[in-house]
Amino acid sequence: MSGVVDRLRALLTGRETVPEGFAGTLDDGERVVADGRGPRGSVVLATDLGLWLPPAASGEGARRISWHLVTKATWAGGALEVIEAEEVDELAGGVVLLADRSPRRVPLTEPGRLPETVHRRVTAAVKDSQHHDLGDGGAYFVQRRVPGAGIVLHVRPDPGTDPETVRTVAVGVGEKLREAGRGAEPGRTIGDVDQ
Repeated sequence: MSGVVDRLRALLTGRETVPEGFAGTLDDGERVVADGRGPRGSVVLATDLGLWLPPAASGEGARRISWHLVTKATWAGGALEVIEAEEVDELAGGVVLLADRSPRRVPLTEPGRLPETVHRRVTAAVKDSQHHDLGDGGAYFVQRRVPGAGIVLHVRPDPGTDPETVRTVAVGVGEKLREAGRGAEPGRTIGDVDQ
């Protein structure tokens, strides 16, 4: 009976309950919007703040990836594959340089609404995305909605692209966007993002 009550409460309030077996700790006020279950009862959560992945085989505990740091998430073959971006440097004008971490594949035996919720949340975080060729390489320039910081320009270079070329072009693009009133907010520091 409590399952029916929990489901009714979720429908009325728009808030899902935290499923039994969740290995993380939500922040005060963090809301569950969807969940899925993997083998052996592992729990994957989508919240208003990010995607919670279960503990990894590597020993890394359950952790949340903020929506603006999910580079790519795909649902195929009964698994969610997530590529997380890492903020590696903040350039002049509040432009943030990113590098992708290795993909993480999370099998889901009971996906629920998790795949479509992840897709919707990741897409909603992106205001604009463009790829630019830069000599012998290129980079993605992505304006993302970042909680507590507004719109932030993220730059993710292609492998093998000259880092100094990327930095020079990224700073120039950030400056032009800021002058046009559409860029990153200056003075933001990596780690200052409200979670």
